[in-house]
Amino acid sequence: MAADLDPSRPYRLQASVALRPEPFGALAYDFRTRRLSFLKTPALVRVVRELADQPDAHSALVSAGVPADQHTRYLTALAGLLATGTIEPRETTPHETTDEDAS
Repeated sequence: MAADLDPSRPYRLQASVALRPEPFGALAYDFRTRRLSFLKTPALVRVVRELADQPDAHSALVSAGVPADQHTRYLTALAGLLATGTIEPRETTPHETTDEDAS
């Protein structure tokens, strides 16, 4: 997993990226860079869509129904999407808290 992806932090689909559902998963097209990426499973598409509504990447995996024994695999995929700019870190919203906020 890339060091840049912190599963305890929140992420979202980059604003310039559109997902087009496909039987295998989805095509992700970045209108800014004109980069086309493939999300190779419907489960990965669910995870990416859940990112914006969950407090962190781990919660997105759980919410999308990814089995615990596959979390590492999906975190690796998310790290790749982060590296290519398909997803991006986001700020926590006022109703979300982090471990640092609880101290």
